[in-house]
Amino acid sequence: MNRLPNRRGAFTLIELLVVIAIIAILIALLVPAVQKVRDAAARTQCINNLKNIGLALHACHDANKRLPPGTSTDQAPWGTGGGHGSSWKVFLMPYIDQGAIYSKWQFTNGSGWENTNNTNMVDLVTIPVYRCPASTFPDFYQNNVAAGGTSRQMFSCYTGIAGAYNLGGYNDPLGYSNNACCGAGGGKISGGGVLFSNSKVKLTDITDGTSNTIMVGEQSRHLLDVNRNPVPGPYGAITSQGPHGWIMGTSDTAQPSNGAGANRSMNVTTVRYLINQIGFTDNGAAGTDNNAGPNIPLSSNHSGGANMLFADGTVKFWPDSTPALTLALACTRGDNQTFTEP
Repeated sequence: MNRLPNRRGAFTLIELLVVIAIIAILIALLVPAVQKVRDAAARTQCINNLKNIGLALHACHDANKRLPPGTSTDQAPWGTGGGHGSSWKVFLMPYIDQGAIYSKWQFTNGSGWENTNNTNMVDLVTIPVYRCPASTFPDFYQNNVAAGGTSRQMFSCYTGIAGAYNLGGYNDPLGYSNNACCGAGGGKISGGGVLFSNSKVKLTDITDGTSNTIMVGEQSRHLLDVNRNPVPGPYGAITSQGPHGWIMGTSDTAQPSNGAGANRSMNVTTVRYLINQIGFTDNGAAGTDNNAGPNIPLSSNHSGGANMLFADGTVKFWPDSTPALTLALACTRGDNQTFTEP
């Protein structure tokens, strides 16, 4: 008599639960690993961005015998007619493959304000080298909404270092001004760094040594900002470019000095706070006001610190635990003091 072969029954409930548990464990192990790879890739790309910015700054120096101004007004040698001029990010465009835009730039009568530069040349334009891939900022925002602005400028993630003030007991000996614009009292605008209002710094002016002086740092993380409008929620996308875009400079005609009053100096920061010290509200007293505050902290979404571009072109990752005095000394070009790197 023929016998039917034995047939394996369906999975039991216990076997199914074991398989599900194994899959869950594998996913739990895999997801953090994938995230670490992504984080490492973003940090590497950010480093490469800053290295390219460093090369561009040095190329600009070679061509002009000085670094670009951190922020400028449209006056000689940067333009004509006065008003809010252009930032250092504009002057670097010929050296970061954006010469087509730069060749059409109008350096006159407020080149960084509401004019054809905004609406015709940078509207919805992304310059990858100015954007950290780890940033959670929006890609674009409409600048100067209150004044009827229509340009949708990208959020950039890097800021020029104008100097330091009242950080770790250190005050910049090379001069500073008090922010006197837009009701944002309390902010300090330094002239002791490398990129500041109407700066004309040569590499030889960096007497502390180019390897000891930060000229560009990250600002790519949301700050605690319960008052920011129109960005909703408790955290705001706030950088030193403010609501007026990465192209905007200053309307001041002089460099910071003597504690005098000064107007906004966008796209540079005078460092007063520790790295990733992001717990601020949008008010002028703290110097972090989104419209005019010159003291927005250095920050990043990289775990534990932020990338810094030094004047010799090297990029270093400095941790959140960097002592205040160390950071202050590294942000100034001629304090004649030494420090130990963190």
